[in-house]
Amino acid sequence: MINKKVNNVQEALEGVKSGMTLMLGGFGLCGIPENAISELVKLDIRKVTCISNNAGVDDFGLGLLLQNKQIKKMISSYVGENDEFERQMLSGELEVELTPQGTLAEKCRAAQAGFPAFYTPAGYGTEVAEGKETREFDGKMYVLEPAFKADFAFVKAWKGDTAGNLIFKGTARNFNPNMCGAATITVAEVEELVPAGTLDPNQIHIPGIFVQRIFQGTAYEKRIEQRTVTPKS
Repeated sequence: MINKKVNNVQEALEGVKSGMTLMLGGFGLCGIPENAISELVKLDIRKVTCISNNAGVDDFGLGLLLQNKQIKKMISSYVGENDEFERQMLSGELEVELTPQGTLAEKCRAAQAGFPAFYTPAGYGTEVAEGKETREFDGKMYVLEPAFKADFAFVKAWKGDTAGNLIFKGTARNFNPNMCGAATITVAEVEELVPAGTLDPNQIHIPGIFVQRIFQGTAYEKRIEQRTVTPKS
């Protein structure tokens, strides 16, 4: 039986080097690969390109890599919660490629499916389309967007099995599933790792074919970017 389980995050990140392009799942601080990010900080790899919907906050998520100045380039959509990101971008220390959120998700999914590129109307007539091929379909203009190319994809799932099958929970499904199989090696960390055959096949969101390594994460903080509560009446 296929077994993709590795013993810990250190084994899961074997082969990660400076200068690589890394995908990191999550939406805001929801469903981010916390264990993988902490290990990337410890490894002290440098000059990496990070593909992620957001850049974390100053003291958590990808903000930890930014604080340590390990990131050379960020390819992101929403980056408004990180002061250090803003400082590095405005000072020219950090290369930034802002991408429409749906386009970013589709560039991941295209890589996952093996498509080299796709046309999208998003960004036409703006700076996003500068230098890119455009084409008209049925009277509407579209921009040709290439699929992402990444060395590693780090994703976080709620539950997985030793064969690499994954179940995501809630908002964590926004980007994590699209990044599975979109890089040369996909590493999944999960809150609960169970034996193969345990999961209901009808509940699986991503089959193990898209995952090369899986491990059970620990000590998840699951922070909230902007906590809003209803006042007591």
